[in-house]
Amino acid sequence: MAKSKHLLRRPIVVALVVLSAIWFAFLDSYSLTRRIKWHHEYAYLSRENARLQSEIEMLQVFADIEPTDEMIERIAREKYGMRRPGETVYPIEKHEQP
Repeated sequence: MAKSKHLLRRPIVVALVVLSAIWFAFLDSYSLTRRIKWHHEYAYLSRENARLQSEIEMLQVFADIEPTDEMIERIAREKYGMRRPGETVYPIEKHEQP
């Protein structure tokens, strides 16, 4: 009788260990799969944060420069397609060489 209890105890312990591992890997609120997803999301957001920080620094340098009339005119023409009264603008499309 004691030997049969011992034989049953081992598979039950193994089953509990396997079920616990499955629970912690997939079903728990801090499961392994969620932690991996969070790690990848953290890495992506860290890279995005660094990129945006460098963009902010570049824009800060640009904002610190006092714009001249020529700079304002160039930006208005290139970025916003503005033109002077009576002026005709001929757009030129650039084709890339293969």
